[in-house]
Amino acid sequence: MSDNLSNFTRTLQKQIFEETKKAYGMAAFERWRNPLYMGAIDNPDGYARVTGPCNDTMEIFLRFEKDRVVEASFQTDGCGSSAVCGSFAAEMAIGKTPDEILDVTGDAILEKLGGLPKDEVHCALLAGETLQEAIGNYMINQIKTMKGGIRKP
Repeated sequence: MSDNLSNFTRTLQKQIFEETKKAYGMAAFERWRNPLYMGAIDNPDGYARVTGPCNDTMEIFLRFEKDRVVEASFQTDGCGSSAVCGSFAAEMAIGKTPDEILDVTGDAILEKLGGLPKDEVHCALLAGETLQEAIGNYMINQIKTMKGGIRKP
């Protein structure tokens, strides 16, 4: 009985993995299995939290040195596609200046992934929007710092 269940479980998992690879592509599949850049950064230089139309919430955390992102991460309460897109948004931000990050949009994330199923495209748009909001927060913090204001993440 136990062998039958183990065989069934392995076969089912293999089938799920193959269907996921086919529907989402290898890049998204690998990142879904091994998400990178997940978790909060204490006292980030730039931060945003956005809730999308599907009610998934994405958070992006950015740390800068010499006007370049040296650390980026994300958190989401959303689905696997949201996690994949948040992971790629964080990865695509590292090493970039705020001006360069303006090019890291939902469409750029979709391109990096090789696309997503139509019903999941909103996850990339949410990640891109959240990253743009985090850059906006960073820029506001820079202005406050230059004016002698209090810097708040």
